[in-house]
Amino acid sequence: MYYVILSIQFLPLPVAMSTSEPNEKQLLADIDALRSQFPHTQDLYREVCVLLFFRYGITPTTNKLYQLVRKGSMSAPAEALNKFWEDLRDKSRVRIEHPDLPESLKTAAGELVAALWSSAQGAAQEGLATLRSEAQAQVAEARLAQATAEADRNTAQASHALVSQALEQAHTRIGELEQALAARDATIAALEGQLQSARGENAGLLQKLDDARRDFSLELEKLRSAASLAEERFRASETRALMEIDRERTAASKLLKEMEGLRSHAEQAGERHRTELAALQEQLGNYRQRAGELEGNLKAVSASRDLALEDLSAMRNLLGERNTYIARVNGEAAELRTQLEQARQKVDDLVKAGRPTRGTRASKNLKSADS
Repeated sequence: MYYVILSIQFLPLPVAMSTSEPNEKQLLADIDALRSQFPHTQDLYREVCVLLFFRYGITPTTNKLYQLVRKGSMSAPAEALNKFWEDLRDKSRVRIEHPDLPESLKTAAGELVAALWSSAQGAAQEGLATLRSEAQAQVAEARLAQATAEADRNTAQASHALVSQALEQAHTRIGELEQALAARDATIAALEGQLQSARGENAGLLQKLDDARRDFSLELEKLRSAASLAEERFRASETRALMEIDRERTAASKLLKEMEGLRSHAEQAGERHRTELAALQEQLGNYRQRAGELEGNLKAVSASRDLALEDLSAMRNLLGERNTYIARVNGEAAELRTQLEQARQKVDDLVKAGRPTRGTRASKNLKSADS
């Protein structure tokens, strides 16, 4: 009876990377995690070799190891790399050990194990190709989504540029309207000053008219007093004339002439005051007409200012609508950026989905093989 001892050790296949380059940040993070777990230099270089070959599908080299770890001299990564390849070759051998086993049976068993190993490699490669095609399809879909998001972003940026241009034009128009409004306000202020001046002159003329009326009343009162006095004198003279008709006829004639002179003087004074009053009234009418014209001009300027204020209010409303539209466009752009980041994160998750488990399993198998 023959006792056959088969020592077959299958190494897990290295996980090939996708068509994109490996994530350098993730690789450095994994190496930093290994630094705390393996303080010894040779152990750390050995684990980095396992990480590169089985998890990231990268063939380790001395320069690559030293660039990533930077610990010890250049001989340390070279020694660790040689030990890694020796262990890998040793664990990949198929050994059939028994001294009494015929050579033909050993050969057949070796061929059988080699066939099993080739079949396992083929199955693993097919699974890897399927996973790679799925990852590539998801990456293409994510890139298409990214291109769509970038096109939307470009459209939003173009719209934002148009809105900014319209906003600049609105600011320019507002500045022009404000300048025109300031000029109209200055004109209104000047007209109001002229109106105040005209009103002051009108008040002065009214005061002069009142003074003239008061002087005329005083003169008329004096004339009435003089007429009354003359009339009293005439009555006294008439009474005395009744006693002295002959002697007083001459005095009566004189008094009559004096009264006629006083009446003529009163009539002349009255005519003069009437003429001055008519002139003052005519001047007052002219000033009232001028005041009416100034008030009409003031109303026209006020109406123009109201129209300018309405234009300014409309432009401010348009500016508010533009600002609202800009805010909405910025919100849509932010939402598109968020969707783009989510798509990129999804792609990264899909690409990394199959790696940690296989790399961890490879490390476990290698460690169990070492034990």
